[in-house]
Amino acid sequence: MTEISVFGAGAFGTALAISLARDGRDVALIARTQSHADDMSDTRQNAARLPGFAFPDALTPTASFDQAAQICLIAVPTQQLAGFLSAHATSLAGRKLVACCKGVEISTGRGPTRIIADAVPDAEPAILSGPSFAVDIAAGLPTALTLAAETPVAAETLQRALSTANLRLYRTTDIVGVEIGGALKNIVAIAAGVAIGAGLGESARASVITRGYAEMRRFAESAGAATDTLSGLSGFGDLVLTCTSEKSRNYSHGLAIGRGQARPQGVTVEGASTAKAVSALANARNLDVPLTDTVAALIEDQLSVAEAIGLLLSRPLKEE
Repeated sequence: MTEISVFGAGAFGTALAISLARDGRDVALIARTQSHADDMSDTRQNAARLPGFAFPDALTPTASFDQAAQICLIAVPTQQLAGFLSAHATSLAGRKLVACCKGVEISTGRGPTRIIADAVPDAEPAILSGPSFAVDIAAGLPTALTLAAETPVAAETLQRALSTANLRLYRTTDIVGVEIGGALKNIVAIAAGVAIGAGLGESARASVITRGYAEMRRFAESAGAATDTLSGLSGFGDLVLTCTSEKSRNYSHGLAIGRGQARPQGVTVEGASTAKAVSALANARNLDVPLTDTVAALIEDQLSVAEAIGLLLSRPLKEE
């Protein structure tokens, strides 16, 4: 009997499925198409999205959505999450649904767990977030993440079910804080990439990370989150990783902008959509988020890199 279903056979969903199956769980990795599922079954790896990592025997690739386990990991990009859930609401009803994505829905300003609650009202929403690259998890390297659920009992149940030998989960009930940390750190990562790509140096990048973190905390506080959550894995921890490694799609996107290069195509860059959504939400709340506003303008080609740098450096002097 399948213990855990992982919906979304991208790199991250595949890595989680490998880690869980390696630890002895019976895992179904559910692809969008039968051809992708067949290819993974034949080769016992996900050559299209995470090549080089063999599937454990307990991992079963499939394209069937009809027999979801009680615990479902939803590794679908945030901007596609509502459509996915609406299409499969009947199959997912009554399950524990763990969002494994980061961001804010640009059309509504909702985070992943709110999207889950609206689309599948009788499900138990949760979110898994923190500093992690798919290749590290798949390789069995030590990784620590935060698991947030609505109640302490739900959080502990999922923590025990999803922790593995290399995947250590910490639990919390501050869903909003975890969502905001995972979403906004991608915006800061784009800005950090721009700083390095434009040749501003590592000192400038450190300033971007620090001031970006201040914006994250302000936004989280305005949304009712516990600001201490932003000091944890799903906030500060993820921020450090994403702003310092070219494995990060958001950081690499910023590098391309800073260098004046074509931006990578066919790659999900959650920070691009999230910057626009968060800028609009912050302005509605009368919050000062200059870094987020600047990234949103760069994404929309409303500012050049030189203009963006000039605007940020000409802001009024103030206390830290």
